[in-house]
Amino acid sequence: MDTTRGVRRFRSIWISDVHLGTRGCKAEMLLDFLRHTESDHLYLVGDIVDGWRLRKAWYWPQAHNDVVQKILRKARKGVQVYYIPGNHDEAARDYVGLQFGGVHVQDEAIHTTADGRKLLVIHGDQFDAVVKYARWLAFVGDSAYVVLLQMNTVLNWVRRKLGFTYWSLSAYLKHKTKKAVEFIGEYETALTDEARRRKVDGIVCGHIHTAEMRDMNGVLYVNDGDWVESCTALVEHENGELEIIRWAEARQALMLVGEAEKVAA
Repeated sequence: MDTTRGVRRFRSIWISDVHLGTRGCKAEMLLDFLRHTESDHLYLVGDIVDGWRLRKAWYWPQAHNDVVQKILRKARKGVQVYYIPGNHDEAARDYVGLQFGGVHVQDEAIHTTADGRKLLVIHGDQFDAVVKYARWLAFVGDSAYVVLLQMNTVLNWVRRKLGFTYWSLSAYLKHKTKKAVEFIGEYETALTDEARRRKVDGIVCGHIHTAEMRDMNGVLYVNDGDWVESCTALVEHENGELEIIRWAEARQALMLVGEAEKVAA
């Protein structure tokens, strides 16, 4: 970590499910994360822009534009930026194989870590039976989810006023609902089976807004989470070690380190 600027340096970073264009997007928190991290590789693992929501109602505040500009600025400075579209930004799949402003649009990617492991990087909606086989159900679920995220926003506004850190109501309810837990388990199994079929060491995905990293019968499953609920990212350290960063907690720790260094100085 570059303590003089409060910047953490990584070999690679993965983020997904930002959902720019929605009120639930935590764009300010993501922008803070992008300002305080640097990497050689940056993977945008789908649902970066929410085309579904923007088609219904236009919402694009300055913070959302700032996130896009920050990513483009990183690309201009030499960061290898890969954009792997998801189901909410599926229109970008028409541009797979092209690059815009240094951002490479790809259907998927194979990332080789510093310690030699090969990871398949995909959004993951291809393995979601709801999206794949009953698209109208996905839209119904999306509408209910928006309401839940609005409640989440109000709750965290109150928490900030009371001096508490960010906490996700929607993520909490998801992990307490039996059917949601069962679906997540089936999703993880489907993804790791695909990684096994492709003969890679692991898979990095997004889509279900549930950050997780674990070994599943010899295959590494990693979900980098989202920026509407958990505000998480996957990072690779210079030695190839992978870590899920929960930015609300990491940012607080970073501030404490900075304060300690000021006192020591």
